[in-house]
Amino acid sequence: MDPPAGPLVGLKVLEFAGIGPGPFCAMMLSDMGAEVLRIDRAGFETPEVDLPSRGRRSLVLDLKAAADGATALALIEKADVLVEGFRPGVMERLGLGPEVALVRNPRLVYGRMTGWGQEGPLARAAAHDINYIAIAGALAAIGPRDGPPVPPLNLVGDFGGGALYLAFGIMAALFERNVSGRGQVVDAAIVDGAISLMTAYQGLARSRGFSGRRGAFLLDGSAPHYRCYACADGRFVALGAVEPHFYAEFVRRAGIETRDLLDQAPPSDWPAASERLAEVFRQRTRDEWCELLEGTDACFAPVLEIEEAPAHPHNRARDAFVDVGGQLQPAPAPRFSRTPGRIQGPPPAPGEGGEGRLTAWGVTRA
Repeated sequence: MDPPAGPLVGLKVLEFAGIGPGPFCAMMLSDMGAEVLRIDRAGFETPEVDLPSRGRRSLVLDLKAAADGATALALIEKADVLVEGFRPGVMERLGLGPEVALVRNPRLVYGRMTGWGQEGPLARAAAHDINYIAIAGALAAIGPRDGPPVPPLNLVGDFGGGALYLAFGIMAALFERNVSGRGQVVDAAIVDGAISLMTAYQGLARSRGFSGRRGAFLLDGSAPHYRCYACADGRFVALGAVEPHFYAEFVRRAGIETRDLLDQAPPSDWPAASERLAEVFRQRTRDEWCELLEGTDACFAPVLEIEEAPAHPHNRARDAFVDVGGQLQPAPAPRFSRTPGRIQGPPPAPGEGGEGRLTAWGVTRA
């Protein structure tokens, strides 16, 4: 295996296996060069293709057993960062909570990933992404005017409000550690992150022109110049001509001559204008629209299926997808000019490579 590469080379991360945002945060750290050792549980099943688990080594421990718990504590003493995603109180019951860990390693950054946070009336309740973004005010704004809200996969909660905020919190704590010499706990709650992501819309909700209702806002797919359209072949394209001069470019290149489509329609006419533009887009296939509009200032793009994205010329030119161990997958992001990150290896099987990391970290099994 090639040596690690990226701006976080030399950082030791101890990850306690979980699902969703915790592993994705650890993947981001690994992609940037951190050495991530994942503590797996015996019998823990992983997906057949578990790309967010890439770049780790794995050590299987029974954390309820005294000897393996002692080994975990010894690893905590050597780590720079700990990532865990259990319900509040679980790590404490295992004897691995922050109060114990920070005594053993005062420089440790202890990253905690939960849905509701470490405290609050919902802290110990079971839930998923859809529930967190629901009380954040995000879910209510997504979906058609005449239908129920539509969950945007689990991108806004688990990965956006969860994993990315945990990674940001960890890096902020590491920066502060350079000044104080002390670690601390990062309490990353998905609901907090989702609320933070809604900051701009909280402001808009207090101003004129934005009601917060579905099907009534420029950026929610209601405006005819900012929405998706079906083409002659049943595939879709995305038009984002928000500014009048970009919409004018779209009209010119599309050859639109219908008088009531020459300028952007006022909100009162959005439904009717959308129907008329839908008729325009149904006259060509997606590829024909791409040939006509892609790469212009019409603010246009094809709506690609997941399996189509790696083949798009722009993504190929930027090497946005890379092959690791025969698996094509998204490349590390963002990019660095001097110390670029790299996928450090394929996802490990439970227990793969972990014993070697014990030796490298100077830890002997209890």
